[in-house]
Amino acid sequence: MTDQPRVHDPKVPSSLALGPEIDHEPAGGAHTISRALPGDSSELLYEYGLEIEARSQWGYARKRFFRHRLALASVIVLAGIFGCGILANYIAPYSYKEIPYISIAGTSVIDTSQILAKPSRHHLFGTDSAGRDTFSRTLYGIRTSARVGIFVGLLSTLIGTIIGGLAGFYGGWIDNLLMRMTDLFLTLPLLAVLLTAAKFLNSSTPTTLAVLIACLIWTGIARIVRGVFLSLREKEYVEAARAAGAGDFRIMLRHMVPNSIGPIVVAATLTIGTAISLEATLSFLGFGIRPPTPALGALLDEGQEAGLDKWWLVTYPGLLIVAIILCINFIGDGLRDALDPTQRRVRA
Repeated sequence: MTDQPRVHDPKVPSSLALGPEIDHEPAGGAHTISRALPGDSSELLYEYGLEIEARSQWGYARKRFFRHRLALASVIVLAGIFGCGILANYIAPYSYKEIPYISIAGTSVIDTSQILAKPSRHHLFGTDSAGRDTFSRTLYGIRTSARVGIFVGLLSTLIGTIIGGLAGFYGGWIDNLLMRMTDLFLTLPLLAVLLTAAKFLNSSTPTTLAVLIACLIWTGIARIVRGVFLSLREKEYVEAARAAGAGDFRIMLRHMVPNSIGPIVVAATLTIGTAISLEATLSFLGFGIRPPTPALGALLDEGQEAGLDKWWLVTYPGLLIVAIILCINFIGDGLRDALDPTQRRVRA
């Protein structure tokens, strides 16, 4: 009995771990050699691009995102921060507008000993110039900033998707008109326009400020969607849908928007971070959300008026703004890597 020669497939890398050789010698005397499959099929998928089991594109994206450790940690941190803001009514030890009073000779007066108090066991982040608890006001400020950021992200994504989708799908004079309008918005000095509009439109509420910001920062999403639609409208399935009698809006909604969802989600995520930073900037300059409604930028403005020796008034809100924006940017990077169908390796 002679050994069967081993056949080497040049398409499969020699370093691919296919498991040990297993000799089979059944009762009939036939001698065969087989190889065991690897225990972890993800090694084949991510290292060599070989699919072992069928998964949807969203399944691949979810697995790639979970392998992005920095983005996953950012999701946990951001969920914790936003969760504290949402549950501020239950977590905050004081109301955001509660001023400490004491009774003297039957008359209620402000407790001056609680004004600009340093961080302590009773006031974790200290107190402000009115004696209000800074920790409680920071929690409510997180909720206000998160509301503005998410609303801006949704509204600007809707505006940008509509304008970019129409421009990319129809082309011609519609494309020229919509893109020249987009270029006009891009040439405007964003901060100067926001300051002027906030002054004359009285954007002192979170909703008004969010609408104002969204109407000015949709341009990036519109250009991204236009580029994707210009590519997708030449695909075979779009031509097939058009030949089958599908209308323009049905083609865009049923075939093109779902295939553009990856870049749209990434751009919308990064837009939320931009909106939160703009809200903080406007509130810090005194043109955004006005007291007594707490916002992180407004807390910074109040803190810098108290002086640098009252460091706790600006340190904690400032660190939270930095943490929120960093987490959103890391999540955007993770989504970009996860939703890219050509991405095989995860960077972090």
